[in-house]
Amino acid sequence: MPTSPRYLVRHQADAPTVPCPCGESTRILSGTDGSPCSFHVTSIRDSVRHYHKQSAEVYYILTGSGKMELDGDWVDVEPRTLVYIPAGVRHRLVSEEGVQTVVVAIPPFDAADEWCD
Repeated sequence: MPTSPRYLVRHQADAPTVPCPCGESTRILSGTDGSPCSFHVTSIRDSVRHYHKQSAEVYYILTGSGKMELDGDWVDVEPRTLVYIPAGVRHRLVSEEGVQTVVVAIPPFDAADEWCD
């Protein structure tokens, strides 16, 4: 992939996919890339309720439908739904069929900033 100190180009197929408390996450852009955010494509069926002390997250649902818990409130999600989650908001997503979502974190996702209770 062409890169320079001024830009980065990466295809999803070239990014690492790792297990995570939400399911499975393809980490297309991460903090180690020097970006001010991270960009993951994550597949979720039943995520662990968690929060981040430092990062806000934006979920954009690509496929599937389910329910997302946000500080004890439940909302329906389906394709083309955007959910903004400020730092400190406890959240989880559940879906019988599975959901594929883009997750953007600002500042970039840091596994040490993932808190479960």
